[in-house]
Amino acid sequence: MFETPITVVGTIVTRPDRRWVGDQELIKFRVASNSRRRTADGAWEPGNSLYATVNCWGRLVTGVGAALGKGDAVIVVGHVYTSEYEDRDGNRRSSLEIRATSVGPDVARCIVRIDKRRHPESSAESGEQAVPSDTTSQLTAAAVTDGVDPDEVDAMAADGTDDDESLLTA
Repeated sequence: MFETPITVVGTIVTRPDRRWVGDQELIKFRVASNSRRRTADGAWEPGNSLYATVNCWGRLVTGVGAALGKGDAVIVVGHVYTSEYEDRDGNRRSSLEIRATSVGPDVARCIVRIDKRRHPESSAESGEQAVPSDTTSQLTAAAVTDGVDPDEVDAMAADGTDDDESLLTA
């Protein structure tokens, strides 16, 4: 079967819903991607919008369930398809769905803190002692926008601030 690949840069607009389908676990959420366009006078106006249901299976369930929630900026990679069904009133309906192969935060629109390194460098490659895989490390992706102070990022993480606009500098 031909599968149509897709990458969507957007925002999670529903709370991820974790459930079992048979003997497999699934996380579903809706993602919205909104474009903007510049008008003739130089102002910005809303463009087209795309809404899709994202289905995460397998190893994605753990990562998405632990790290992402409603309102988070994400990049979703997967295969798009149309799901057809009948609603409660017997009407034929269809919805755009994505079977995700990768889901992650969009670091152009958020600050990411990596809590655990899965694949430490080997000591032969780096010349340093390898970090055990169960060691927790606090790494901050602070180079998201120019002028972001890493101490400010740490302070925001400590106090729970998640306002992306507060990190943008003119």
